[in-house]
Amino acid sequence: MPDGFQVSWISYPLAVAASGVNATSNLLQRAANQREPDELSMTPRLLLDLIHQPLWLAGFGSVIGSFVLVAAALDFGRLAAVEPIIVLELPLTLLAASRFLGARLRTREWVAIAAMTAGLGGFVFSLHPSGGTHGRASALEWVLGGVITVVPILVLGALGLRSKGPRRAGILGITTGLTFGLTSAFMKGMTASLHAGIVGVLSSWETYAMAVTGLAGMYLLQSALQAGRLVAAQPGITLCEPAVGILWGIFAFKESTRGGLFVLAAVACAGLVGLSTLVLARCPALAAAKGAAAKGAGGSAERPSRARAPERV
Repeated sequence: MPDGFQVSWISYPLAVAASGVNATSNLLQRAANQREPDELSMTPRLLLDLIHQPLWLAGFGSVIGSFVLVAAALDFGRLAAVEPIIVLELPLTLLAASRFLGARLRTREWVAIAAMTAGLGGFVFSLHPSGGTHGRASALEWVLGGVITVVPILVLGALGLRSKGPRRAGILGITTGLTFGLTSAFMKGMTASLHAGIVGVLSSWETYAMAVTGLAGMYLLQSALQAGRLVAAQPGITLCEPAVGILWGIFAFKESTRGGLFVLAAVACAGLVGLSTLVLARCPALAAAKGAAAKGAGGSAERPSRARAPERV
């Protein structure tokens, strides 16, 4: 893959498009999850119930579309540059809720959306990832990076099983973000075989590792959305995926970044994105979006034997 500016630039609109498709998936899946009883969290029965809902299936289809767009973005760009842009899915979810579902955004949310957008732009500009191995890493790097990423996922997953309510949602949100971050690393590794066509992709072990971790992330995501308040789950989901992706890009795929004052600027911008995420995760429009989407899909007709608690935000 050429290393010119034009090639890298293409990855940015592809990543933004992936964020938009993710936003659509968020609206659909959250609405579907709100119809399920709390006791199904972290159980196979949750997925068995969800796959019978057209609303959730539409959301899952959006996830597949997002994976394709992210893979294309990673093929043209660098993991450390593409991953931060994915967090735009949160403000895009709110904008979609405001536009199509009549959910009202307050001044605070508009300011947070503007701050997150500015923070992301500043972060990517400050890091300015360059070079890299285009998804190629040594066996040792894959093993060490995999262990370092998987161990926290397993530990946090076990803690999530032992927790309840908002605590479980928060822990599973972080676990979900870490898992999707690892999925992005495998996806970047898979792009190294794209030049060989479909045969190269199917013969790449990264393709199957990506599929396994992607499905695991989807399972954790449903459980996180089901377990408790969205304000507890969303920050971990939104922030941990790009954090893992950036680290993989720098340490495994040798993507170099700017140093000196640019590092301080990147940290400041990351802090701005994190603060904006916390503000947006508490937005009442997310509750309105879930309620309106569920109503539009017939979500008000819940199973009589599985009454849910009042709507949570």
